Amino acid sequence: MHARKRVDATKKYSQKYVRYQEGAEKYSLGVSKFMELAKEAKAVYKIDKIALVNCDLFEAYLETFREY
Repeated sequence: MHARKRVDATKKYSQKYVRYQEGAEKYSLGVSKFMELAKEAKAVYKIDKIALVNCDLFEAYLETFREY
């Protein structure tokens, strides 16, 4: 049973496109903050009434905040 949970978690974190709720969980952010940052990163794709966030673009945007 534990192996299945790990597979599900790994699968969840390896997705290229996520919805706002999934992305907020993945990056440990609140949903509204994740939405705000995703829009700033221009990583949001709207298909009908569904918004998907490109994780690659979002992560590249997050790297601009990195402190060395």
